[in-house]
Parts: sequence; C-alpha cells; structure tokens
Amino acid sequence: MPLSHPKAHSAQIDWDENGQPTSRAYGDVYFSRASGIDETRHVFLDGNRLAQRLSELPADGRLCIGETGFGTGLNFLCAWQQFEALAPREARLQFVSTEKFPVAPDDLRRALALWPELAPWSEQLLAQYVAVNPGFQRFVFADGRVVLTLLVGDVLDTLPELDARIDAWFLDGFSPAKNPEMWTDALFAQLARLSAPNATLATFTSAGFVRRGLIAAGFAMQRVKGFGQKREMLVGDFAGENSAPAKPWYARPARPNGPRAALVIGGGMAGCASAASLAARGWQVTLIERHAGLAEEASGNPQGVLYLKLSAHGTALSRLVVSGFGHTRRLIERLQNGADWSACGVLQLGFDDAEAQRQAQLAEAFPDSLLRLLDHTEAERIAGVGLPAGGLFFPEGGWVHPPALCRHLAQHPNIRVLTGEEVRLQREADGWSAWSGKEKLASAPIAILATAAEVRRFAGAETLPMKRIRGQITRVPATAESVALSTVVCAEGYVAPLRHGEHTLGASFEFKRNDTEPSLEEHLGNLDLLAEISTDLSERLHIAHLDPATLQGRAAFRCTTPDYLPLVGPLADRDAFAAAYAVLGKDARQVPETPCPWLNGLYLNSAHGSRGLVTAPLSGELLAAWLDDEPLPLPRAVAEACHPNRFFLRDVVRGQKTS
Repeated sequence: MPLSHPKAHSAQIDWDENGQPTSRAYGDVYFSRASGIDETRHVFLDGNRLAQRLSELPADGRLCIGETGFGTGLNFLCAWQQFEALAPREARLQFVSTEKFPVAPDDLRRALALWPELAPWSEQLLAQYVAVNPGFQRFVFADGRVVLTLLVGDVLDTLPELDARIDAWFLDGFSPAKNPEMWTDALFAQLARLSAPNATLATFTSAGFVRRGLIAAGFAMQRVKGFGQKREMLVGDFAGENSAPAKPWYARPARPNGPRAALVIGGGMAGCASAASLAARGWQVTLIERHAGLAEEASGNPQGVLYLKLSAHGTALSRLVVSGFGHTRRLIERLQNGADWSACGVLQLGFDDAEAQRQAQLAEAFPDSLLRLLDHTEAERIAGVGLPAGGLFFPEGGWVHPPALCRHLAQHPNIRVLTGEEVRLQREADGWSAWSGKEKLASAPIAILATAAEVRRFAGAETLPMKRIRGQITRVPATAESVALSTVVCAEGYVAPLRHGEHTLGASFEFKRNDTEPSLEEHLGNLDLLAEISTDLSERLHIAHLDPATLQGRAAFRCTTPDYLPLVGPLADRDAFAAAYAVLGKDARQVPETPCPWLNGLYLNSAHGSRGLVTAPLSGELLAAWLDDEPLPLPRAVAEACHPNRFFLRDVVRGQKTS
C-alpha cells in the first residue's frame, strides 16, 4: 500500500453570538452550547468510569485513552485535569486523538478562553501548539507524565496506521447526521482492533446504527442517560479478541525482567534523546559518552538547520521527517530563543527547473502552514539579501544550537552521565553491562546503542549496512551588512543568520577522508556553496577579502543507511534470525509463526544522516514506546521501515549469507 500525505488544512470556524465555535464544513457545534465542559465530564469521563480507574492505578501505572475528533482539545484537557487530581504521582497518561482539520492556533486560544478553570492545562497545550502538520504529531507535557499523540488526517486513514492498545475510547466528532463518512463499520472495526482487553467506550450519540455497529465489532453496548436535553447516550466495554501482529520480526519484544534501568551508549543527539524519553517515564538511565563532553561529534555544530527534504508521494522517510520536525520544533521552545534556537524560517531555493518542479509538487501536497512557494521578489524580501531565485519557504523552520538541545535533554535527574569512557558491551544473564577496560561502569536490563556508524563495533550490529560521510562546516564572522540575513537559506549548501557574531556555512560531503581535521579545501568548497546561494551575501561578508587560512570550522561524520532511513528499534540475533526465517528465501510471502530471536534488551537509535535534529528526538520517543508498550508515535509502517531487522529480513529474502 503506498504511503500518502493528506492535504490537511485548518478548520474553518464560525463564532456565534456567545463566542462559541461552529464548524463551517460540517455545520455542527464543537461542544454543547449548554456547557461543553460539563458535557465532556458526563459523557466521556463518567461514561468511561475514569475517576475510579485513575484512582486505582498502581504507582507506576498507565492509562491510554483514544479519541476520535480532537477539536478544541476540551476532552483531552478535562482528562488531563482529572488525571492530575486523582492518579498517583508516578502514573502516566497516554492520550491518542485524531483530527482531520486541526483548529488554527488563534482559534484554539479563543475557544479555550471559554474555560478559565482549565487555564493551567490549556496554556501548556497552547504553548506547544506549533507545527501541527499532517501525520502523527507527538506532544509531551508534565515532564513526560502526559503524552498526546495527535493523528492529523482523516480518521479512516490514520487509525489503521496506529499501533496502540487503548483502555478507554472517547467516540467523539461531529454528529452522525452531519458527518456520516466517519461513523462507519470501518471505524468501529478499528476501535476494536486497537482496544485492550476490557477497554471501555463512551459516546454522546445513541443512534441505533452506531450501537449495532459497535456490538458487531465486539463491544457490549448499552444506552444510559445522556447530557442535558439528550435523553440517551451509549457506553460499553470491549468483549472481543485481538490477534497478534502478522510479522513476528516486527513484533514488540517482551521487556526483560528487572529494574526499569537502561544503558545508553553515545552522547550525541540520538543518545541524549533516547535517555531523555526513558527518564521522563521513570527509567534510571546511565548515559555513556567516549568524549570529554556531550555533543562533540556530528551534534556539535554551532547551528543545525531544521531541514525538511520531503517527497510529495508520502514516502516513509518523508512522513518520518514531518512528524520529527513537529516534535523537535516543540522541544526547542524550552531553549533560549536567539542564543540556542531561532524560528527564523528556512528557504530552499528553486535553483534549477527540476528543483522548481519538485517544489511545486510539494506545495500541492502539503498545507501552507508547513511550506509555501515564494516568487523571487518575496523570497528576497523574507531573506533580507539578494538571491538567484525564489523557492520553498518553511515558516516554522529555523536553526538550533544542537549542543544546547543535547544538554537540555540530558539534564533530567534520572540520567547519570559518564563522559570520557570508551566502552564495550557485554551480555549477561540479567541484561547488559558496560566495561571500560577491566572496570564495569554500569549494568542494566536494557542497552541502547546510539553511536552512529560506531554501533558496528558492538556484537550483534557488526553487519548492519551503514556508511560514514564526512561533513565540514565553516564559521564566517558577521559584518554590519550580513546581519540583514533573516532566514536560513539552502541550495546545495546552507547559510544561517547571525549567532554570536558569526554565520554558519555548510556542509561539505566528503567520502574519502576518515579524519576530522578541518581542511582548507572544504572551507573553499563551502564558500563556493555560499556564492551559489547568494553572491550578494558573499559580498556583504567580504568573502573576497577573507584569508581562507584563517577560517574556523569543524568536521564530523554523518552516518546513513542504503535507504536513508535511520535504525531505530530492537535488534535480533542475525544468525538465529536467518535460521528462523530461512523459508522466506523461497517464498517471501510467507509469515512464519516463529517468534523473533531477539538480542534481549538491545536497541538501536542510529544512522540519522544529516537529518538528526529532525529525526533523532522523535526516535527516542519511538524507542520508549517499544520498551513501555505505549502507542507508537509514528505510523506502524514507518516504524517498520526504520526497524533494524529490515536489513536482516532483506538478506534472508535475497538468500544472502549471514557472514
């Protein structure tokens, strides 16, 4: 099945004389005119017995709520409020919701102002309500105790892509009479597929066809008193059964016994993100870095670009990038604006006919909130300097100081950082241990390798197909004229606006050198890339008068795979994998029932290439979801496309030897 992006756009809202919102597309209210907040509490919270269930959660328990129709977020905020009031301090709330037409930020703020009693929660939602683009979008609140996964797109497109076990359903959305396309047997089947044993469901409608459809899908339904003037509504419990995933090599491995503790090897963006996502869920993490400090390799550049190289055809990589962009964009709001990041936008020049045609296709496929085409004049106005062409502008993009983000991610009290330690991993009966020489530094049931191409130094990952590509950036002192540059501009290279008195240029692609010493040749190459972006900016920077020998910069290695997707997820024993699934070499259509021979407790977060700022933080969330059996923050197909086992599977199907 081809992957595709819905052309999502913001909800069109009309406001009545009481300041309440109505959907122009559906001609229906977002919530009861009598009292939206009381309706939510009666229908969805009481209908799912949430007060009792939250109070009875164990100390480290979790409740997962699924919702159809996020709307203004009222149901989410009320559930969050009740969770904080009743659940144990260490418990966690997972909330998964769908929304075809996301409410625009200004409209959301206006709607949520109707309930000042929810301000402590609504203000947190509004603060993170940026980059709400098509696909799966992850929001993290309350230091990780509350996680919202918003599926932006048609519910019948997004729910089939979800991998989750839902404990309580809020079957919401515009009424069956106004939105009949949603209330179908296909939807009810998805609710059943995603339901945990004994999951509950509540909905405001009592329509007979809805009740019959839910019963047919496996829910035991009954009519109870409705809210306000509505005589009845429906509540129920899931009484059906769910089958296991079809592909055992992509199934969720059982978490090893023992404490919730993990080793993370590698202190760059992927390692810090992996550690942060686990720490936020109560894990005790030991983060080990071989250098003297964090972010000293590819994550150490002064300015990294929130760069979105997309496909109009909805490839797995494109979908990962859109979701990862949103997650990182929300994360960096916690850093110091101007010093550690800037939402200055990113302009990709349409530097030739082929690129201009590609950009036109993207503009058709994605909403204007994510990207829009600029003509030459408008591009120069936004950039503040002369340019050779117009291009594609990403208004919510910008630059980030990656070391600041790494340090922010690693500062959680549940994370112990060890630096200056080159380690080897050793498998033990109760998990994994990290050794430096003859000294055991730490041990845990879980180990995560986040050392880019160096993961192949560890037993079990030696054969993964990865390549290192050297990249060098150049730091150029700003001038009085160059400070006019007001957005990141990209072509074959990129140039970023002012940070601490200089601009960052980059980055070279060097396949032959294996050292990290900055080279004059690559500095000169970066200056050539700058000239292609803007001869005007080159003149403003007085490049012709610079002594290239005085230029400063740094070089590091990107790590990529043959399909340009990262390696994120649990790792199998390759030889045992080949033996278990050898039949696929004769018939790749078979799905043997043999459980996957995992290297128990070993996970990867690696090979992010030049996209690590965008993909590595969300991949940390993906790892945490694998480990804690949470809803995946990406479509299942995208998670599988990033899974390390994909290369072992490919080799078995092609009949390649394991060594």
